[in-house]
Amino acid sequence: MFHLHESELEYRFGDSGPKYLLKGPRANMGVVVLKPGQDFNNHYHNVMEENFFILEGEIEFTINGKKILCKKGDFVHVEPQETHYLKNLSDTIAKAVFCLAPYQESDKVEVSLV
Repeated sequence: MFHLHESELEYRFGDSGPKYLLKGPRANMGVVVLKPGQDFNNHYHNVMEENFFILEGEIEFTINGKKILCKKGDFVHVEPQETHYLKNLSDTIAKAVFCLAPYQESDKVEVSLV
């Protein structure tokens, strides 16, 4: 067992991007903040599924080429090998919880948007 507060960790890009609260041994979990106009590269995972729960703002997901606009309270499930791209199209910060499982050390494949 362990306990921490989100404020004890840093976002990848200082004030935005992903922040991992847990990395393995069975799952990854964290929060991601996207500033207005910010995106997260199109990618997929071979083994891990990825789940997102929107806490605030709006995030446009493109999953296997299909666009879905998600807002506070929405949940998105992405299966292994489904490409997914996230972008904040709004003028306010967007924040979501994400969880990937089963944990794999290196299971992210970046691909260009079509």
